Amino acid sequence: MPRKTTTQPETRDDWQRLIPTLMANSADLPHLEAPRLQLEAINTETGALLLQQSALAASRQEVSRRLQTLVAEGRQLAAFLRAGVKQKYGRRSEKLAEFNLLPFRGRKTAKSEEAARKKAAPPAGAAPGTAT
Repeated sequence: MPRKTTTQPETRDDWQRLIPTLMANSADLPHLEAPRLQLEAINTETGALLLQQSALAASRQEVSRRLQTLVAEGRQLAAFLRAGVKQKYGRRSEKLAEFNLLPFRGRKTAKSEEAARKKAAPPAGAAPGTAT
């Protein structure tokens, strides 16, 4: 039967049950004293790291919320500032390009789109690949 993998909390719980039992029977198991002390140190450091990890997770959540708030405020302010720039220079001014804004240059007419299509398409009587 395959061996079941344990989670970190399950492993730590197992250590916390094993260490006191080893301490109680240290007279019978003197050769295991050094490894028991190592396991005790590992258990203590693991506990401290788990506390630090949970504190960092909480801190990360706070930072994420603050970052979300700041980005939303920044987007609103940037939109306000862009509107102010357009109001000052006008929506057709080429000066808008300095602010990474596109000036309004008018709509393309249907005639200019049709002319562009005619230039791209070969004449109806010509065979493909031949020059006229």
